[in-house]
Amino acid sequence: MGTVLGFPGVDPSDAAVGARLRRWREERGWSVEDMARLLDMTPEEERRAEAGRAHLDSLQIGAATTALRLPIWALVSDTRAY
Repeated sequence: MGTVLGFPGVDPSDAAVGARLRRWREERGWSVEDMARLLDMTPEEERRAEAGRAHLDSLQIGAATTALRLPIWALVSDTRAY
């Protein structure tokens, strides 16, 4: 995956997870700073993750779903796991 002008490329699966994270975070009324603090990230790293320009590892996805009170599938898929 290439970059343009030093910006990291966008991975489609990371972009999908990031978009879902943004949607749920906004639905809960949380700021980027709130979510970043919970994921032990800087607000800029959180913004990059939501834009699909950074990868969230399994621990961060687990922390996000726990904090947002969501099942894991809510961030990794648009289809219910059950």
